[in-house]
Amino acid sequence: MRTEAKKKSIQVIIGRGVMVMLGALIAAYGLEAILIPNLVSDGGVTGISIVLSQLIGLPLGILIAIINIPFIWLGYKQIGKSFAIYSTLGIATLAVGTVVLHDVPTIIEGDTLLITVVGGIIIGFGMGLALRNGGALDGIDMLAVLLARKLPFGTSDLILFLNMFVFILVSTVFGLTGAILSGLAYFIASKVIHIVEEGLSGSKIFKIITKDPDLLVETIRDRLGRSATLTEVYGGYSNEKFKEVSCVINRLEDTKIKSIIFEIDPHAFVTVYDAAEVKGGNFKKQDIH
Repeated sequence: MRTEAKKKSIQVIIGRGVMVMLGALIAAYGLEAILIPNLVSDGGVTGISIVLSQLIGLPLGILIAIINIPFIWLGYKQIGKSFAIYSTLGIATLAVGTVVLHDVPTIIEGDTLLITVVGGIIIGFGMGLALRNGGALDGIDMLAVLLARKLPFGTSDLILFLNMFVFILVSTVFGLTGAILSGLAYFIASKVIHIVEEGLSGSKIFKIITKDPDLLVETIRDRLGRSATLTEVYGGYSNEKFKEVSCVINRLEDTKIKSIIFEIDPHAFVTVYDAAEVKGGNFKKQDIH
């Protein structure tokens, strides 16, 4: 049984890695075949890399890889080793993909509305696919998650705020029109990501009824760096008493907590809610590995 479980776990890990890489290649295609040839940029670290590539002449892939290094470290410290590994795999694939696909024919030219819509959809789908499988293709989301714990703003608000500076930078190279189109493409991409990954922009509340709640709480604390609460609940039919585990996480930790729950109790009853905003509390998220 243990051998079969281990084999299945390896298959899941490999499958997620393949999907993260596929998402990165899709995003790279959207950049090289649609947005960049039409002087439209992306947001986040990728947008900064595009601008610097135009200014100093270095290949886009090299800049994406270099600038994302500190953000990968941040993801490792604050979200976990598996997230950092998947993100490294995704960002490396995105970097290589932009080099390999650099000379791919442009599929849309001239129609600015079509460029922003199609480009945003393709990039959003690629990024959402990567995030859904436990990795990220852009480090600015990780920075926003960290700042949200220290500032009185939500993660999505900080992502928007940080990208305002990115698009101001974009305007110095692609002009005001290019910056506006880049912002529209990024907005469309963010909505597609939300659809693909099911609620990326906010926090999530997990409520779990499991046969081993104390172990689950301890594991969430040790491996995810999150606090969890226990509430006594009763079955409506059997009147049997249970302990319900409640935990609030950010969108980047979704895959990790699901893996923890499945590992401890594959038959746990799990309910997930989207949280519009999370404030307060005395628990400080610890570094994990």
